[in-house]
Amino acid sequence: MVDTDIWQPRYTLTNSVVNRLMEIEAARAVVDGNPLPPAVLAELSRRARIRATHYSTRIEGNRLTLAEAEEAISGGRRVFPGRERDAAEVRNYWEALSRVEKWAADGRPVTEDLIRRIHAVVMNGKRSAPQPYRTGQNAIRDSVTGALVYLPPEAPDVPMLMRDMVAWIRSAEKESVQPVVVAGLAHYQFVTIHPYYDGNGRTARLLATFILHRCGYGLGGMLSVEEYHSRDIHAYYGALDVGGHHNYYFGRADADLTGWLEYFAGTLAKVFEFSREEAARYSESGLPAEPDELRRLDHRARIVLGLFTRRELITSADVADVLGLSERMARVLVAGWVSDGWLVVADPSRRARKYSLSERLRQFVAPADR
Repeated sequence: MVDTDIWQPRYTLTNSVVNRLMEIEAARAVVDGNPLPPAVLAELSRRARIRATHYSTRIEGNRLTLAEAEEAISGGRRVFPGRERDAAEVRNYWEALSRVEKWAADGRPVTEDLIRRIHAVVMNGKRSAPQPYRTGQNAIRDSVTGALVYLPPEAPDVPMLMRDMVAWIRSAEKESVQPVVVAGLAHYQFVTIHPYYDGNGRTARLLATFILHRCGYGLGGMLSVEEYHSRDIHAYYGALDVGGHHNYYFGRADADLTGWLEYFAGTLAKVFEFSREEAARYSESGLPAEPDELRRLDHRARIVLGLFTRRELITSADVADVLGLSERMARVLVAGWVSDGWLVVADPSRRARKYSLSERLRQFVAPADR
């Protein structure tokens, strides 16, 4: 049995890690210093979320293409014969990612309950209840050869290891450990503990995303690390494979995590550099300064605002699709936005009523395709 008061990860802030952290901070300063028009930011964030959803599920073997994942997310009625489970996985991850961003914006702390809720949505969707940790062993094997790749800690140790991991995260935040370091090490430790029979990788990536958003490293929603992991899956798994033995108790429990941290910080530096280039490009658009009414829009309104970077008119069905709501709830929201004055009824037809931006706000919305 493991006997620890709190997890104490072993790592060194090498020159490589420090340099990557400096690059991240520099890129973050540029992004924060060049605020994008809300409509453009909403659309770029939507694209980043779609990529994050597609690539994170793809890592676990999901067979949908990026275009098909977007269609599944958008509420399209297309059926994917033989891949219904893949479509459900994509929708669940999208919902979990949306909740992670909202919970981070609300300032929720990292707790075991929050992690359980993330996992529940990943596995079973919107209204699912948190599940208990696994009660048995779940060996990870090579999908082709069947060879044993990793044997996680025994089930009786899981609750204590999860408690200790969360305690370290909370302690690290209080001691102002750099958030990228915290997110990376939390990602590693979660997949190492492997507390569930399934969904561990997706939940680990969402936990890291939550920590980054919560600590101001969410890039306004443009954060999409998963695609970089997926593009070089061997590097991702190779970096996670530390300790020199497939059994948790023979090396991985107290392994030096410097190599993983170098990989994680290096990957995140690429993400931040890409976002820096995006922010710099759009800051040169020449759009006029935005009014306060745009800046005051809430999370859902900003997502809907992004629709206008791709079309001039929207319907309540479009709002329902992009927000994952019922059409009835979408109509209630739209009616409120019309009352607020930033949406206008452009076509009063009862069957397909269409809405446009108010004339005053159109000048602040630029197409996201450049």
